[in-house]
Amino acid sequence: MGGTAALSHVEYRRATPADAESLARLMADESVFAGLLQLPYPTAEAWRKRLESQVAEAERLHLVGVAGGHVIASGGIHPLAWTPRRRHVAGLGLAVAAEWQGRGIGSEMMRRLLEWSDRWLGYLRLELTVYTDNAPAIALYRKFGFAVEGTQRAYALRDGVYVDCLAMARLHPNPPRLPTESA
Repeated sequence: MGGTAALSHVEYRRATPADAESLARLMADESVFAGLLQLPYPTAEAWRKRLESQVAEAERLHLVGVAGGHVIASGGIHPLAWTPRRRHVAGLGLAVAAEWQGRGIGSEMMRRLLEWSDRWLGYLRLELTVYTDNAPAIALYRKFGFAVEGTQRAYALRDGVYVDCLAMARLHPNPPRLPTESA
């Protein structure tokens, strides 16, 4: 299946506990988890518990792309507020199955996640981290307005080696405003 035809067969929706096995399979792929802070050998039960806890969280979105009955992409926006002074900030994460990378799935996931955040939650600032050697992801994030704010050295252990990451963020391009008064 080529680019556009493949994309027309992808369903995008909120993740549910029923996606646990498919998410565990996606995150077990080394080409996927090596680019994330996920650990090898995820279990469906751990994913089920994680998804069950997310069901009632209105300020969080865990979006999945599904094709052929399998999760091929997973992305989310989650609040980072440990203090009320950062309620305007959320984190963003994204993963796409290796065989679906480079086909527009990441862009469509980003478009949908940012639309949800910008139009319905009004987060002012979205933050993410990405490994410095993940050029395709960095390019995707830049395409959607994320800017590099710094490099975090020895950020995470990946396959026995400490790797650096970029801290990136995006400010809402058109923050919500008060309605204008009619004359």
